[in-house]
Amino acid sequence: MATLGTVIGGAKDSLGRVAHWARGVDRSPRVIEAARRVRNALPGDPTFGDPLSTAGPGAPRMVARVTDRLQNDSPGAAREVGLGALQVWQSVLERAGRGRGERDVTIVFTDLVGFSTWSLAAGDADTLVLLRRVARAIETPMQDHGGRIVKRLGDGVMVVFTRADQAVAAVRDAKNALDLVELGGYQPRMRVGIHTGCPRAVGADWLGVDVTVAARVMQTGADGNVMMSNATLAALSPDALTDLGLTVKPYRRGMFAPKLTGVPDDLRIFRIVEAPER
Repeated sequence: MATLGTVIGGAKDSLGRVAHWARGVDRSPRVIEAARRVRNALPGDPTFGDPLSTAGPGAPRMVARVTDRLQNDSPGAAREVGLGALQVWQSVLERAGRGRGERDVTIVFTDLVGFSTWSLAAGDADTLVLLRRVARAIETPMQDHGGRIVKRLGDGVMVVFTRADQAVAAVRDAKNALDLVELGGYQPRMRVGIHTGCPRAVGADWLGVDVTVAARVMQTGADGNVMMSNATLAALSPDALTDLGLTVKPYRRGMFAPKLTGVPDDLRIFRIVEAPER
C-alpha cells in the first residue's frame, strides 16, 4: 500500500511534467506565431507591450508593464494572448477619448543614426564626449525656440512645443548646429520625427498614442531625414516653411521598409527638405 509521501511525491512529479509540457507549448515558435497573427487582426496597436506602448498612463498600460516584468520580456503564447486582450482594452479606451490630453502640442523625437555601431568602436570616454557635444548642439536651439526637453533617450531626445512653427524652426537650427559637431573624424547624423497631437501631460512627462505616433514618424527618417506628420503640416502657419527656406516631399515607403504599426490609418508622412533656390 502506497504511503502518503509516495502519493504526494507522485503527484508532484505529475504536476512537474504537466508544467514542463505547458512551458514547451507556451514557448513553441509555431504557437507564438499563431498568437501574434491573432493579435495583428485585433483592434488597436499590435505592438502593444513594447517600451513605447507601455510607457503611458492608464490601467491597460499599467497591467502591461506588470506583465512584462513577470514574463521577463521572454516570448510566449500566453504573453501574446494577455497583451492582445490589453491591446483591445486600450483601443476601446482611446476611441472613447480617454487617455488623451486637453490641448494640441507638437512632439519632436530625435535619434542619432548608426551611433551604437560607432560607440562600440570608439569606447566609453569618446562616446560621452560626443554625447555632450550633441546635447549642446541639439538642445540649445530646441529650448531657444520654446521647446521643453521631456526626456533624454540615450542618443536622442523627446521635446514638446506649444506651436508647430516653433518645432520646425528648432529642428532646422538643431540640424545646422549638429553639422558642426565632429569627433575624431566622425560626424553624427540625426533623424527626426515631428507630430502634432493631444497627448496627456502626466507630471513632467507626456504620454499617450500621439507620443507613439511621433516616435513611429521618426523611424521613417532612415539615414538622417527630418520627417513630419500631416497633422503637423496642417498645424503650421501658411508661410512657416517658406520663411525657413524649407519645403516638403511626400514620404513613400520603400519596397523593403517595414510597414508602420500602431499608427492611425489616415497618417501621412512628409520629408522636410531645403527649398530650391529661385
